[in-house]
Parts: sequence; structure tokens; C-alpha cells
Amino acid sequence: MTDTASAAMLEINDLNSFYGESHVLHNVSFHVGRGEVVTLLGRNGAGKTTAMRSILGIVPKRCGSIRLCGKELVGLPRYQIPRLGIGYVPEERGIFASLNVIENLLLPPIIKKGGMELEQIFALFPNLNERASTQGTRLSGGEQQMLAIARVLRTGAELILLDEPTEGLAPVIVDQIELAIRTLKDRGFTILLVEQSFRFASKVADRHYILEEGHVVDMIPNAQLASKRAILNQYLGL
Repeated sequence: MTDTASAAMLEINDLNSFYGESHVLHNVSFHVGRGEVVTLLGRNGAGKTTAMRSILGIVPKRCGSIRLCGKELVGLPRYQIPRLGIGYVPEERGIFASLNVIENLLLPPIIKKGGMELEQIFALFPNLNERASTQGTRLSGGEQQMLAIARVLRTGAELILLDEPTEGLAPVIVDQIELAIRTLKDRGFTILLVEQSFRFASKVADRHYILEEGHVVDMIPNAQLASKRAILNQYLGL
């Protein structure tokens, strides 16, 4: 997909976000086309997670424009935003530790038609099928991450926000998350991904936005990564 915002599912323009008096995002603009996987790359503290939290209204003080399928999100009550078709998988995963896998999957409300059935989720994440009656506290870190992703797939959300889905996971689990993201893309999901691992991002994404100190400083199509490796090394400290 070309870098035009005309067919964007998510379009962000001149977004400024604040925590108290701290100005974190500065006139940030980027877009995600329907069916794309787009990553936000940058060093720690660059503003990647703040961008995701701003989309959802979790950052209360923000200005600019955030449009989902043409509908402006800035100014909407926070509870209304996920109902428009956004699923969020935070870095801390946020599963219910006292509930088992099935209970965690069935708890979130359905917001739109077209969500994945349990059978489809278990085909995507076979580990969860094997651990269906296991409490969240007894799942491995990788299984918890799979469960956190799987929960939003049931809801009917079309735009999935994934914050650091591979952090701290074993390589074999990272491979499974990669396969899941590829499968979701093939099924028409749109994904905005925050990642520290450039290597992982380069395997799944169509385009990469580079954030530095709260500014978008570059956009690199995945096909141009090899030719722009020196620039990436400078931005990311690789």
C-alpha cells in the first residue's frame, strides 16, 4: 500500500499529548491503511506508547486530530472509543489472573459483528486450547501474551493496537506471535504495533514510523529498510 492517507483506517494529524505539564507528543502525524501492519519504532521514552494511549483517550490531555474511518475520536468519551472497533493489547497484557483462559476470552463484550470464534482463536493459538481451563496466574509469559491478543479478536475489533507484544518472550514464542500477526493481516485485520525489536518489526510490518523525543522524524517502507539501515542505526541506536 502506498503512503497516502486517502484510504486510511486510522489517520492522525498534528497530535499533541501531555501528562500534566509534560508535553510528550509534538505535532505527531501518521496513518494506517486498512489491512496494513504499521509499526512505531523508537528508543525508550520516544512517545510510542503515549501515541497508542492517546488514540484510546487514556491520555486525557491531547489536541489535534485522531480519525478512525473518518470519525473524529478527540473529544469523544473514553468509553465510546473501543466500541468503534479498536482493540488494545497493552504492554502489561492486563489479563484477569484469577480467571481461566476460557473465562478471560468470554469476558470482553462484543462490539461488532465478525469477531473470531473460540475455535478460530484456538487454531491461531494452539497453546491456549491446551490450557483452556488454566488460571491466568499459571500461564507462562508467552501464553499470557497470546491470551491478551486473543481476547480482543473475539470482540469484533478491526483495528488492533499491540504494545510491545514480544518483550521478554522466548524466541519460539516470538515466532508464534509473528505467525499470528501474519495470519491476522491475511484475514483483513489492521494492526498498529509498538516494538523495540527492529528485527521482529521488519518481518511483519508494511511501514515503519520512527519517533524521537515525541516527534515523527521519518517513515520507512519495509522494502527500503536495507537501503536505510544506517539511518535506522542512528535513530534506534542499533
